[in-house]
Amino acid sequence: MNRVEWYRGCVLATLILGGFLLVEGNIDEQMSSGKPRFQEYDRDEAEEYSGFLLTNAPTAEDFIKQTNDPKAIRYLVETHTIDVDVPGAGTKIKEAILTSETAPLDVKQTVAQRNVDLDDITVPETVERNARTALAVGKPIVFYGPTGTGKTYFAKQLALETCIDYEVHTATPTWTPADITGSIQPETDDGEITYHRRAGCVSRGIQEAERYGDNYAVIIDEITRADISQVFGPLYTAIEDDKQVIFRDDDGDGLTLTDDLKLICTMNMSDRTVNELDNAITRRFAMIELSRYDDDDRAALFDDWIGELESGPDLNIDLKKLHSLFERHHQGINEGTTTSAEGGIMEFGPMHYIDVTKFLKHACKPNGPYSGEASLAVGQAFATYIAPRLLNTASLPQINRLASHYDSLDDQFSFDLSAPADLARRQAEAEEREMGVNAYE
Repeated sequence: MNRVEWYRGCVLATLILGGFLLVEGNIDEQMSSGKPRFQEYDRDEAEEYSGFLLTNAPTAEDFIKQTNDPKAIRYLVETHTIDVDVPGAGTKIKEAILTSETAPLDVKQTVAQRNVDLDDITVPETVERNARTALAVGKPIVFYGPTGTGKTYFAKQLALETCIDYEVHTATPTWTPADITGSIQPETDDGEITYHRRAGCVSRGIQEAERYGDNYAVIIDEITRADISQVFGPLYTAIEDDKQVIFRDDDGDGLTLTDDLKLICTMNMSDRTVNELDNAITRRFAMIELSRYDDDDRAALFDDWIGELESGPDLNIDLKKLHSLFERHHQGINEGTTTSAEGGIMEFGPMHYIDVTKFLKHACKPNGPYSGEASLAVGQAFATYIAPRLLNTASLPQINRLASHYDSLDDQFSFDLSAPADLARRQAEAEEREMGVNAYE
């Protein structure tokens, strides 16, 4: 090897070595910068690079979409609340989790329900067990019973326990099948009319269940306000035939009822009895009565609500007597009194009484609207929240019995219950004038 060749070899070696050091330096710089080099997209990498994921929304979203490890998503959601704590992410990370095929149902529920705060389930145990079983075997549900038994509230609780999320729709007399399944609607754009398909509430629920890949609930409240036979007609066949298309979207894709769509309905007995319902709905829906609570269950509810009131000179309410008033009032409405052989006036649930305690908690506090006037406040609470709900569906004989019931309670307790009694008497007089009769003749 001559001197020139030796020199050229030295230069080449220097360039190669320098290039290697440059590349190695870039790797070291990349590692020291904390930028992740994902290999497995698993739980270990989620923990190792959690600091970076929590500050970089696009990378976090991509990690959620790439991972096949449920433990990785669980770790990021439960330990780091990644769905809400990444700056600039908006709802993208939340949607990535909810639509992930890897994320477990309970993790999706945590993300979807993070701002939802419902109390513990308080309905009778058999009601809850029957409802869970009905949903598990793919049956839609109708909760029926008198007002104030917690039908709608329990429907929401049940949906949150068994589904990712839910939506609530209240039926009206103007509802048509389009509100359930969907319709074709015109749109005008620069003078040109085009048509698009608008999904009804059940069809939208099916789409949400498909998008999330898990259970999604549609709650239809007060179904008897609509013409059930007409409105639910398109669903009847679909409930029994999972291949029956109930609606097609703008792409022409057919929507069918699947087990992922949980349909929960409520109806008040004051609107219609179960015997008056179309046989088609009673055959296809699980009819679950939510009516009276056991004495112990009802007493526990009253104790919880009254327990929110702080007894003392500032509040000036005898809480034991208030509990007794609730019990006597409820018993007289539902079962009748010991001094009467007529039986109950109507069915009335215990959930209404929570509004009385909320009223008293604010009204009777120091400097409150009824500070130092607890006796008067109790009567006003009943006149504001309880009596109007009873009078709303009461017949004239029932109205007169309600007035007598409040008079009796006014005599038994130190609370001033003249306000609800007077309210009932005024409504009785108005009914008599309208009917042209005198109930006392």
